[in-house]
Amino acid sequence: MTFDRITHDPRQMGGKPCIRGMRVTAGMILGLMAAGRSRDEILKAYPYLEAGDIDQSLAYAAWRLEEREQPLVVS
Repeated sequence: MTFDRITHDPRQMGGKPCIRGMRVTAGMILGLMAAGRSRDEILKAYPYLEAGDIDQSLAYAAWRLEEREQPLVVS
């Protein structure tokens, strides 16, 4: 799965997934939504964000939750 709006840079925000290279993390968007903020409220508070940024933050979070690390068992 590709996420063209989610960027990772170890020099920015500690390498957290950010939106289009900005200092806005996907986690921040998810936190706002979890706190009950609507999409419209978020877009109004952060006018440099786009609706697609919110969509991709949600998709990215869902993808990360489904990703699993399994220890390699050598017999």
